[in-house]
Amino acid sequence: MKKHVLFIQGGGGGEDYAADAKLVASLQKELGESYEVHYPFLPDEQEPDFGRKKQIAQALLSIEGEVVVVAHSLGASMLLKYLSESRGDKAINGIFLIATPYWSGDEDWKQPLKLQEDFTAKLPLNVPIFLYHAEDDEEVPFEHLNYYMENLPQATVRKITSGGHQLDNNLSLVAVDIITKSQTLRSGWV
Repeated sequence: MKKHVLFIQGGGGGEDYAADAKLVASLQKELGESYEVHYPFLPDEQEPDFGRKKQIAQALLSIEGEVVVVAHSLGASMLLKYLSESRGDKAINGIFLIATPYWSGDEDWKQPLKLQEDFTAKLPLNVPIFLYHAEDDEEVPFEHLNYYMENLPQATVRKITSGGHQLDNNLSLVAVDIITKSQTLRSGWV
């Protein structure tokens, strides 16, 4: 039986979905036939959080059994928001976050995207978290990684020298981490 990976896109709309489809293709290729990477389209909705929390919940529930979640950019920050503010019953075996923005500032539009101060205390317990960020990311400043490193000291951090916001569309490092982590889980995956 295949192991399930859910990929949450960055941004919104068709262009961002198409751009991240290259990341998904790389991840699926590197993971091989033992894994199935699910990649639902998450359109921008007329809600302050673009509908992401609701969409992430639906995407997680659409997959039977345990799942690993990989998220990119806006999708990564919204996954953290969802996991820290919602209590779902979905068994998540790993959280892999790529180029995660840290939303700060007083602008009205940012308020629904910002994490609560105590977000780390509300994340699922005993779920490994991996952070990936390229030093030459042209969209999300590399310094945003520092915030997450301070607040998620248990996370495994992968500082990448180059690759930009899309990591050169190469998720081989993420795939190696997923495979290695799945081999060390005592419960295994369904």
